[in-house]
Amino acid sequence: MAGNAVVHVIDDDESVRQALSFLLTASGMAVRTYETGTAFLETVATIQGGCILSDVRMPGIDGISLQRRLRELNVKLPLIIMTGHGDVSLAVEAMKVGAVDFIEKPFDDEALLNSIRSALDRFSETGRRESEIAEIEAKLATLSTREKQVLDGVVAGQANKMIAYNLDISPRTVEIHRANVMTKMGANSLSDLIRMSLLIEILPGK
Repeated sequence: MAGNAVVHVIDDDESVRQALSFLLTASGMAVRTYETGTAFLETVATIQGGCILSDVRMPGIDGISLQRRLRELNVKLPLIIMTGHGDVSLAVEAMKVGAVDFIEKPFDDEALLNSIRSALDRFSETGRRESEIAEIEAKLATLSTREKQVLDGVVAGQANKMIAYNLDISPRTVEIHRANVMTKMGANSLSDLIRMSLLIEILPGK
């Protein structure tokens, strides 16, 4: 789990908030509670990590509307929905708009904790992936236009001669550009370069 991760609990029932706060704190997790989705959204800009545990039925912004709003704001914290008996259809709708899991009330403590741990691990992995993507994109920005064209050809599986023909340059020039691309991207091998390209979805022609 991410070291700075916080579980953000959103429920309009104070007794539920208190019980969840006690359970999660006793399990070694950092917790913040909110009475409404609106209250959470007011602080979301300052939130750096963790996951969200939200009731699906709340006054004002319900759990589904909250997930939609988070998507609009490009907030990528995993959201777990808590549902009452008979609200499975709502849970399915929530997952369709991006919730990672749902827990039915009354829930088993260990099942809830496992779901939260999984969501926190997912956030941590997403953070590492986004950091890697940002690093690759920064390296990509250092390439010249011609080097990017050569990279497109390499990712498309074209031989140097084919790249040279398509760009109307010599194969030797392609070799030089290709070596520059490997150096600037920090790629140790062709497979490494292709893996980077796939990670940021470089497609031929882009």
